[in-house]
Amino acid sequence: MASAALKNLCGSAAAMKATHLRELLKDEARCDSMMVEAEGVVLDYCRQKVTQETMAQLLELAKVADVEGKKKRMFSGEKINETEGRAVLHVALRAAREETINVDGKNVVPEVHSVLDAMKAFSDRVRSGGFVGYTGKTLTDVVCIGIGGSYLGVEFVFEALKTDPAAAAAAKGRNLRFLANVDPIDVKRALGGLNAETTLVIVISKTFTTAETMLNARTVKAWLIKELGSEAAIAKHVVACSTALEKTKAFGIDPANVFGFWDWVGGRFSVCSAVGVLPLALQYGFGIVEKFLEGARAMDKHFLTAPMEKNLPTLLGLLTVWNASCLGFEGYAVLPYCQALVRFVAHIQQLDMESNGKRVQMDGSAVSTGTGAIYFGEPGTNGQHSFYQLMHQGRTIPADFIGFKVSQNPISLDGEPVSNHDELMSNFFAQPDALALGKTLEECKAEGIPEKLLQHKVFTGDRPSNSILMKVCDAYNLGVLLSMYEHRTAVQGWVWGINSFDQWGVELGKVLGVKVRKYLSEARKGGGDASGFQRPTAKLMSSMLASPASASSCG
Repeated sequence: MASAALKNLCGSAAAMKATHLRELLKDEARCDSMMVEAEGVVLDYCRQKVTQETMAQLLELAKVADVEGKKKRMFSGEKINETEGRAVLHVALRAAREETINVDGKNVVPEVHSVLDAMKAFSDRVRSGGFVGYTGKTLTDVVCIGIGGSYLGVEFVFEALKTDPAAAAAAKGRNLRFLANVDPIDVKRALGGLNAETTLVIVISKTFTTAETMLNARTVKAWLIKELGSEAAIAKHVVACSTALEKTKAFGIDPANVFGFWDWVGGRFSVCSAVGVLPLALQYGFGIVEKFLEGARAMDKHFLTAPMEKNLPTLLGLLTVWNASCLGFEGYAVLPYCQALVRFVAHIQQLDMESNGKRVQMDGSAVSTGTGAIYFGEPGTNGQHSFYQLMHQGRTIPADFIGFKVSQNPISLDGEPVSNHDELMSNFFAQPDALALGKTLEECKAEGIPEKLLQHKVFTGDRPSNSILMKVCDAYNLGVLLSMYEHRTAVQGWVWGINSFDQWGVELGKVLGVKVRKYLSEARKGGGDASGFQRPTAKLMSSMLASPASASSCG
């Protein structure tokens, strides 16, 4: 039924395509109705190619798709990830201690807080010098080994808090690094300049079998043993976020230093689990992490209780469906006007593209419209000097502009007309209007632009965007922002009828990679049969194998 409703809505999109945003923005009542504020977030979506009637249709589509019902099922612990038979409960990771959320008849909240309490105790001991390394030195450097959802989200929050005054003060004298890529160059970058005596390693792998993560873990383990002179050092320098206690013990990790999470936590939704909490607590202290969880919880509550027409994640999700499925825009730009969010877009790429890049609905039938989008972005104003040219005069790419009222690092110079932050925010406010309104041929002529340059200086405009304005980029508001985008992602999937919580698309390349790995292992020893590969692939592998193994031997 939702597919039919979506098709009907898309059929009405032609009229909106023909209506320029210049005309839509003249309607003050419309614009006023499209500014919504909740949990310290102001959302202005008046620069979207929608009317109030379009929004009513989108909200009706959400009702037909039972977005409210699916949301309640998610929050109540039902197994809405049907293809994997799992609940989807990242909201339980930041639930208040007194809340009740049942999975298979068991309240999971006490177990969540048991792990949180254990991480608080451990991170406090490490930070205070109560838990020290093998040689008795304080552990001040942390290397986090994980990939995908075990890396991108926590790195985003780590980077965003680096320049927050409270977090920076709490992190003084401490370092946090990440090792994700199986490329040995990443090992060199992660370990460069570190002293093994002061280094604590966190291995993040639920099953302790993730190929890239485990090879990196074994590589770093070998480094620790070489530097510290004994395998006994591993128990003092390696901890894990995992549920595979036998495997972690065999690796040499003390069972007391293994922090669990659950199969109802998807990797890209796991920032609030041990995956994110442990490294962030070691770097910034548990108090900062608690504020982050509080912010996420506040947005969870808003998402669960606010009516759809005032519900930020619901509105963002519906508008994204409209742009992707009805207006046919395949790209999406996330543009944070805050350098602290330098790794936010990388996280949203995985969050949305891995969740909603699906070709079939939950029942296995083909999706009737395009789903998902190609996400990219860069902090402003850097992006303006990179890809905004295409956004203004090339392809139409919907965008989210994200800004903050107050800077983490306010600077005002004598003699300057505005502060550094106001200079930044001048661009935040100007760019959405420039994209929406453009610049007409008549306006160019009125400016006296030479005839030969007139067409080059025309901007067609009519390019949609949202403006999202928040208070300040601190731990609490980062939790709000993360939760808002997580729920925005889910709303899209529910409307499309797909499963936003599995990721079968990552499997095929992995399976083929195992075959290649086996062949390369044999070929390096003088054997191997390449006949089972595509001929171009075999030729490429042969070319690599014919080269010297070390860079120093290459011409």
